[in-house]
Amino acid sequence: MGIFKRNTFGHNLLLKTWVIRILGVLSHQRFNGFNKLKIDGSKILRDLPEHNVLFISNHQTYFADVVAMFHVFNASLKGRDDSVKNVGYLWRPKLNLYYVAAKETMRAGLLPKIMAYAGSISIERTWRAQGQNVNRQVKMSDISSIAKALKDGWVITFPQGTTTPYKPVRKGTAHIIKHYKPVVVPVVIDGFRRAYDKKGLRVKKKNIVQHMSIKAPLNIDYDNDSIDDIVKKIEISIEQHPSFLKVKKRGDVLNEA
Repeated sequence: MGIFKRNTFGHNLLLKTWVIRILGVLSHQRFNGFNKLKIDGSKILRDLPEHNVLFISNHQTYFADVVAMFHVFNASLKGRDDSVKNVGYLWRPKLNLYYVAAKETMRAGLLPKIMAYAGSISIERTWRAQGQNVNRQVKMSDISSIAKALKDGWVITFPQGTTTPYKPVRKGTAHIIKHYKPVVVPVVIDGFRRAYDKKGLRVKKKNIVQHMSIKAPLNIDYDNDSIDDIVKKIEISIEQHPSFLKVKKRGDVLNEA
């Protein structure tokens, strides 16, 4: 790797490599130490193309979710099956891996700013800012940044735009899927909310088993599926469709009986 080589966003790749390595070493015990991460389906990652892959996931913390994905994705690409043992897989990390995050979140302190260098596509939320509901126009520069990242590699996004479970999927993700036609890979996570605070930086409880399930790419008819069709497929695939909430509530009632 050339010492001055940069990616499509102008980030120095050597510096990005070291940011990922250091953050990976510091966070590894959260997923293979005092807490554990149970993984399913990581082999799917090895069959994906190098570019234009969009990962869609439910969201439980601001940072721990995506950090775990960096671990799992890199471990799988280095031949580990559903395991993040031996953090050496981050010595040569995947550098064209990006994640979509709110701009105000990535600017809130030194650590988020450092983490942003690992691959953040920082966008302005159109529905919420500084804890208040807003109604803003989508910035075309944000869409262009996501498109640029897809062209370069893999992008992780949380289409609900919130850590609150069972909230509707925002249609912006469906529009991006329909327009740019990426391979769409669902990821379902659980246990992160119990283990960490909302930001995902402070450990709230130890000896928690977290879960990450990577599913086969969605079958999407980019030309004929409507935006609503795609939204429903996303909600079902990441287990955030209202029907899942009904099943959960029914299960809670049965458990209490």
